Amino acid sequence: MRRKISLKPITLLLLLTAFVSFGQDAHHNDEPKPDGKAERKAYIQHHLKDSHDFGIASYTNASGEKKHIGFPLPVILWDGGLKIFSSSKFHHEKTVAAVDGNFYKIYHGMIYKTDAVGTINYDDAHHPTNVKPLDLSITKSVVMIIVTALLMFLLFGSLGKSYGKNGGIAKGAGRFFEPIILYIRDDIAIPNIGKKHYKKYMSFLLTVFFFVWFLNIFGLTPLGVNVTGNIAITFSLAILTYLITTFTAKKDYWKHIFWMPGVPAPMKIILAPIELLGTIIKPFSLLIRLYANMQAGHIVLMSLIALMYLFNSIVGSSLSFFLSFAISLIEVLVALLQAYIFTMLSALYFGMAVEEHDHEEAH
Repeated sequence: MRRKISLKPITLLLLLTAFVSFGQDAHHNDEPKPDGKAERKAYIQHHLKDSHDFGIASYTNASGEKKHIGFPLPVILWDGGLKIFSSSKFHHEKTVAAVDGNFYKIYHGMIYKTDAVGTINYDDAHHPTNVKPLDLSITKSVVMIIVTALLMFLLFGSLGKSYGKNGGIAKGAGRFFEPIILYIRDDIAIPNIGKKHYKKYMSFLLTVFFFVWFLNIFGLTPLGVNVTGNIAITFSLAILTYLITTFTAKKDYWKHIFWMPGVPAPMKIILAPIELLGTIIKPFSLLIRLYANMQAGHIVLMSLIALMYLFNSIVGSSLSFFLSFAISLIEVLVALLQAYIFTMLSALYFGMAVEEHDHEEAH
């Protein structure tokens, strides 16, 4: 008999944890703060952006002092030489860090070189003019990418070993992941790429599917990570798809872009730049779709949780809680759906690149 795993208790636990952490950061007593709207907005923005320390939760103690639960991360800067120090020197972006006679300050998530006071200079458009050193820091998003990579390595490494030890039969967690791997091969790779060429793309398709899926799931936890909601991450994934498509494409692929067979010559000249632009738009749509869906999901969920404290009543707060619970269930499905769509479209682009055409004059 197959066991049915219910996501409701897991999701409820995650939602309750997020509820508690938000409430601790929002206010520490029953009296509403005078500028609660701005505080809730700032909290949501802080949740969405990357940071140089790994903050899990925060609260305000009885004396009014704000306490943070988390740990610092290494800051790595190139500023006339390599500068490595702990992000704890910034004291959660509130103070200036003094390193080797230089002073650095985090302003809007970016590290700028400044003076001992932390002065930020602006141009006429109110943009900072301070020197910005090259930032190679291990941020919260980088930590989650490393954690996800190690998790995938351990999971699928053990799955591969179990095949060898048990005569091609998966054991343990591999029994859950094996059907998904077979589905990606049989229902995504082969139908879109073809049996002749699909094998050389399988490693990328499997990697990108589980990478996006795991990061999406981590983004729903109270850890406050929003990796796939960062456009730089989705841009990097889309660029990989574009590069693989471009450098593995056959001659027929480029022939149909620059000089379509069976089309009058004047139309070929007009269609060539449009088709070339289409090769760039395709990966662009990949990055925007993943980024926008995950970013919007986080904003909606955090906004609904914030409404509990805005209503400050049993009816309003309860309604917001159940709406948040419903959205969190939908987000679990969206996390899987976005990984599937990214993988499916990547396979489709690969299939177009290696498709073999039969150009007969009769056609």
